[in-house]
Amino acid sequence: MVSLNVNGTTHSVDVDDDTPLLWAIRDNIGLTGTKFGCGVAQCGACTVYIDGQPLRSCVTPVSAVGTSEITTIEGLAGKEADAVQAAWIARDVPQCGYCQSGQVMSAIALLKENRKPTDRDIDLAMNGNICRCATYVRIRAAIHDAARALEI
Repeated sequence: MVSLNVNGTTHSVDVDDDTPLLWAIRDNIGLTGTKFGCGVAQCGACTVYIDGQPLRSCVTPVSAVGTSEITTIEGLAGKEADAVQAAWIARDVPQCGYCQSGQVMSAIALLKENRKPTDRDIDLAMNGNICRCATYVRIRAAIHDAARALEI
């Protein structure tokens, strides 16, 4: 039995210590916004925050999390989250939408650290978040829009 603090709620899950956090979140806790993409931390679809930092949950065993605070796409809140979500909608970023939870998580993490990111900053922060529909231009534009909204 492992205890996980997800989105401010403690969950006891009956999994092996080496179970990837992604599967504990999806299968045991029932939060399915975090997606399985590649299983080797290359695509970003499984991005969650561990103590506020983005992390790939598909390769992180639950035993490595300990008492850390885990935030999934379902638990996002705050001005950065509001700005990114509004920009995503305004720019019509998603096509199939599969990668979007990881994209949004990475974009919010960037804006929490850097309120005025350049294209290069965005490209570096979003590197490794793969979008099969190739909406990268809209993603970058939406991040710039969200950054401008945060200035107000």
